[in-house]
Amino acid sequence: MEKQTNREGIKGWLNPTRYGIERFAYWLMRLTGLGLLAYFVAHIIETSTIVDGKDAWDKMLELTQTTEGHIILALVIGMSVFHTVNGIRVMLGQGGIGVGKPGRPDYPYNKPASLNNKHKLCIYASIGLAALAMLYGLQVMFGV
Repeated sequence: MEKQTNREGIKGWLNPTRYGIERFAYWLMRLTGLGLLAYFVAHIIETSTIVDGKDAWDKMLELTQTTEGHIILALVIGMSVFHTVNGIRVMLGQGGIGVGKPGRPDYPYNKPASLNNKHKLCIYASIGLAALAMLYGLQVMFGV
C-alpha cells in the first residue's frame, strides 16, 4: 500500500487563492480575536502602571503616545470593528435571520449551502467598515 503525502504542505494550506472570501473571513476572525486578546492583556499591564506612581505612568504614556502606538491603536480599532460585525453576521447566519438558514454540509463539501451571496456581501461590508473605522481613527489621532 502506497503512503499518501500532502503534496502542497503548509504552502498549499496557506494559499489564499485556493479558498474564497469565506475562508479568509474565518482566518481573519481568529486572528483578530487573538489580536484583541493580546491588546486586552497589554492594556491591563499598561493601566496597572499607575499604581507605581505618576512617574511610571508618564513613562508608559511616552511609549504609547508615539506614531507606532497610534498605528497599533488604529489596528485595534479595525480588529474590533471587523470582529464585531463579522461575529454578528455569523450569529445571524446560525439563526437563519436575514442572510439565510444554514444548510447541511454534504460530501464533497465543495460549496457550503449556508455561504450565499448575502453572507459574502456581509463579509465585504465588515471588512469595509473596519477599514473606514481605522481611517477615521488615524484621522482623529494624527489630525490629518
